[in-house]
Amino acid sequence: MRLQAVVIGDSRFVELGLRTEGGWIGEHDRGTRDPIPEHISARPDDLADLMRGVVEYGRRTAQLAVDPVVSAAVLSFGFVYIHPFEFEDGNGRLHRWLIHHVLARAGYNPPHVVFPVSVPMLRRISEYREVLRSYSSQALPLVEWRATTRHNVEVLNETVDFYRFFDATAHAEFLYGCVEETVMRDLPREVAYVEGYDEFSRRVQEEVADMPERTIDLLSRFLRQNRGRLSKRARTREFERLTPKEVERVEALHASCFPPEAPEGAGYLEEESSR
Repeated sequence: MRLQAVVIGDSRFVELGLRTEGGWIGEHDRGTRDPIPEHISARPDDLADLMRGVVEYGRRTAQLAVDPVVSAAVLSFGFVYIHPFEFEDGNGRLHRWLIHHVLARAGYNPPHVVFPVSVPMLRRISEYREVLRSYSSQALPLVEWRATTRHNVEVLNETVDFYRFFDATAHAEFLYGCVEETVMRDLPREVAYVEGYDEFSRRVQEEVADMPERTIDLLSRFLRQNRGRLSKRARTREFERLTPKEVERVEALHASCFPPEAPEGAGYLEEESSR
């Protein structure tokens, strides 16, 4: 719940903490507004016990040196099937955070670089959804439920074991594919970006002006957003103290330190680092 508060940030419009009502994913009937679920989440009464199990599984797999990709798959997808929080209150973000956490704990992250496994997950979003449905479609017929007056679901039978035990083979295979793609494709681009940024920062300070690191970061962002050119707005506002020759030199340094195309995933790296 502490992590939920961190990822939500502004909690004025959400209810933090475990759900107190039913949870489901799907659509509403256009006429009656009744649920048409593709997945029904764990019952509210079972959430505390199930979440203790999630935490204990994470601890035990770390102690027993279980394969980190398998551990990350079971932990994160088990969490998202339980769906312990309200629909839009951090379930998806914490699901992805758990994957990064387990892989980081196992040393998948090079120093100062996020292991960007969410990038191939996003590219393979259709496959990701099919993996989620691979278990939800099996469990859904076993859940007895009825629609509530608030167009939610009320589960009528015991379902706790559907979330405590599930076949995670497809989930681990999918995550292995994403990890391989990260190692072979995205991580080299992230590392190249970090190396390019360090070189750009050093040379700007040596050859142009001794700027604070945060100012160089802003300069780099402006250049990247405008394809290596400093916009007129930036020249007349944030960087008005740079002379035309200095601006020309900064643009040349940026071109030499970064590849012609911005590395895929660089924006993701900054976003995750800021979180």
